[in-house]
Amino acid sequence: MSAFAFVQFRSPDGQGVAKMFEKLNRFWQTIGGKIAAVVIIAAGVALMGYNVRNFTRSEGAALSGERPYICAETGKTFAYKIKMGDTFPVESPHSGKRTGYHAEACYWTKDGKIKPEPTYVLLNKYLNKPGPTFCPDCGRLVVPQNPPGIPGDKPPPTQAEYKPERPEL
Repeated sequence: MSAFAFVQFRSPDGQGVAKMFEKLNRFWQTIGGKIAAVVIIAAGVALMGYNVRNFTRSEGAALSGERPYICAETGKTFAYKIKMGDTFPVESPHSGKRTGYHAEACYWTKDGKIKPEPTYVLLNKYLNKPGPTFCPDCGRLVVPQNPPGIPGDKPPPTQAEYKPERPEL
C-alpha cells in the first residue's frame, strides 16, 4: 500500500483523473478560463513582489543608516544618511560646515503628555557644555539614545525637578 493511499484518484470506470484534466483543459481555453488565468498569475506576481520587498529590506538597517541630525550653528534639523568612512560631525546643509550632530528625539510636552511628532534636540556633550541636556520645547531631560514615551510611563524630569544622582566629575 502506498504512503498516499488516502488520495483516491480512481473512478468506477478508471478514467476519473483523465476526465478531470480534460474538463480543466477545456475550461482554460474559454474566455472565463483565460480571465481566471490572468487573475491568478497577476495575484501570484503581486504576492511575490510583496514578499520580495518585505523580506529583502531591513527596517533596522534603514533606521540606522538615515537619521535626523541637527546643525550646532543654526539649530536646524536635517536628514543625513551615514556613508562608509564618515567622520563626525558631518557637514550641515544649513551652515555648509561640519556642524551636524545626531539629534535626539523628545516626544514629551511641558505638561508630561506624549506627543506624536518629536522635537529634535542637540545634546550638550556635542557642544562641550557641562551638565545634562533639557529639551528646548518641553524643558524635560534628554539623554543619549533617548527612549520614546510609552503611555503610562512617568515623563522625564523637568530642569526644576532634576536632581543629579551624583555630582558632575
